[in-house]
Amino acid sequence: MAPKWRELADTLAARIRSGEYAPGQQLPHIRELVEAGEGSKSTVHAAYKALESEGLVASSRGHGTVVRQQTPLKRLGVARYDKAKWRDGDQVAFIADRVATGRAYRRGDQTQTVSLVEAPPAVAEAHGLPVGADVYARARLVKEGDQPTHTLTSYYRPEHVEGTRIVDPTPGPAGRGGGFRVLYDAGYEIDHMKEQLFARVPTSDEAKLLQLAAGEWVVELHRTTFTADDTVVEFAIGVHAASRFAWEYDFKVPDSAQGGKAKQ
Repeated sequence: MAPKWRELADTLAARIRSGEYAPGQQLPHIRELVEAGEGSKSTVHAAYKALESEGLVASSRGHGTVVRQQTPLKRLGVARYDKAKWRDGDQVAFIADRVATGRAYRRGDQTQTVSLVEAPPAVAEAHGLPVGADVYARARLVKEGDQPTHTLTSYYRPEHVEGTRIVDPTPGPAGRGGGFRVLYDAGYEIDHMKEQLFARVPTSDEAKLLQLAAGEWVVELHRTTFTADDTVVEFAIGVHAASRFAWEYDFKVPDSAQGGKAKQ
């Protein structure tokens, strides 16, 4: 016979999967279930911890135990950077992902801070600068409702962005079309990118900031953005909650034997 906490966890999990408890909904307080005869305080606590470790709920101080979104966001590949989205419209990359997934969004879902910092080694290498050279760091925290999904910090050479909206710390994208539109208007039209992905265990600060369940990993993204003449105009580092995204890539298969150059 399964222990009482396991039985309760399975019952609550079934209610979550059936939609009785919807994503974003707070589960009853532990004392409410105790008073309803579902078990002792330790039993209910163990059941909630089991649901958290299974990725069904997230617990945080001040928010209680909340049902997590079970359908991950599509994190588009090439399509999220379509120039028509940000050059001719106002669909920055994180909004493109929300639209493709059929999920609601607000421009205020992205907050940011901007500061002039000394370039860490990876940033310096990407930009071809000495370690410690001045770069602008534009750090964003992106949320879906009250739940953070990822962080993204873009690093720029001062001469590329000084005096532009990119260095304005106002919350939300950097004006209509976001940062890529700002670079475009400044004469730095983006042409191609390189993205690298790494799965790893989060730091304690990342786990707290992203409200990660115990044992959840993150996907770290390194994005290098180039102009047509291979000038690096942005190097970005993102940290994504692994379970909150489904990474999607759609691309033409190269054939280098026919004279086409395969991109790395």
